[in-house]
Amino acid sequence: MIDRRAFLSLSAVLPLLPGAASAQQARNVFGFTLDGLDGNPLVLSRFSGKVLLVVNTASKCAFTPQYEGLEALWRRYGGRGLVVIGVPSNDFGRQEPGSASDIKEFCTQTYDVTFPMAGKTVVRGAGAHPLYRAFAQTLGRDGVPGWNFHKVLVGRNGVPVAGFPSRMRPDDSRITLAVEAALAKTPGGT
Repeated sequence: MIDRRAFLSLSAVLPLLPGAASAQQARNVFGFTLDGLDGNPLVLSRFSGKVLLVVNTASKCAFTPQYEGLEALWRRYGGRGLVVIGVPSNDFGRQEPGSASDIKEFCTQTYDVTFPMAGKTVVRGAGAHPLYRAFAQTLGRDGVPGWNFHKVLVGRNGVPVAGFPSRMRPDDSRITLAVEAALAKTPGGT
């Protein structure tokens, strides 16, 4: 549990972080839909009012063990309104070559992943999914994945608030403090 002093400090600093969304740049992402790993649409509006941690993933990457930490975040904060969404991508080093069933089998059998997973998605360049273009528009460089396991935190109001690099593990205090601060806000932003 975060103490009051740490929460107030983070609440004051979060809007000033590089990549934090300004009111002018803000773009609500709850209007987007991804293809789900199970073949059904993953409609983000069903998560309206919740905090999202959207992570581009890959099964054959040095960062793949982060699935374990992502699942732990999901289990720890899911009851308070956090939804972790995995977005498999083959954009970096062709480290997600498998089919949807291969990815699902790997994630469930190796890391016991239970959080929502999208189907394989382009997350960078001209062909990037509109969700990832919105992340870039709102957060600038912090919204653009540089490699697998880049993380974007979306507030309860649907606006991306921060991006976290691939090397930053899900249990890093900068991520958990940002998640707790986002969970403490109401969907209207207060």
